[in-house]
Amino acid sequence: MTKSKQQQCGARRSYVAALAVAAALVCGVGLAGATEIIPSVGLTSSVHDADHTTNASAGLALRGEAGLISPEVAVGYRTEKRFDGALKEHMWPVTASLWLTPVPMLYAGAGVGWYYTTFDYDQDRFPLVKDETRSDFGVHVGGGFKIPVTPVAGIDLQGRYVMMREQESHLVPEKFKPDFWTLSAGLALHF
Repeated sequence: MTKSKQQQCGARRSYVAALAVAAALVCGVGLAGATEIIPSVGLTSSVHDADHTTNASAGLALRGEAGLISPEVAVGYRTEKRFDGALKEHMWPVTASLWLTPVPMLYAGAGVGWYYTTFDYDQDRFPLVKDETRSDFGVHVGGGFKIPVTPVAGIDLQGRYVMMREQESHLVPEKFKPDFWTLSAGLALHF
């Protein structure tokens, strides 16, 4: 089997595994005693980018509570410029997490995600380089605080570190590490 076919096979297995985890979490959320929907906004930045710029992000999560464990599925959007603005990266992460909640206001845990990324190259500077969209598997660790405001709403503050495999670019350097962190604030609505 060629290296390209092995990569495609591995990507398919990762995609199926991420979907299986997400489906299990969605089923767990439905069985849980309390469910929250959490729209959020945040700040995000690449860990290995020389520019160290911080950008806005947005997300929507569905979280359940089942004792000490809170399963969560989430989608988000983030954008970031790399290589001195020559590449604009648009990312739509779809993640599944398991949060351990030792006390009602505090949680920590980890999860997996499928990261759909569009690489938008500056056509004025690189007219021969075509834009492309990829999907990659990643893992994350993080935690946060839930601050109750009313019996049906609260504020959710979360931090997350996302780790992904090295990616290739049509620019120099040809490879870059896409790891990033994100901090977000959301409104947790109980139903």
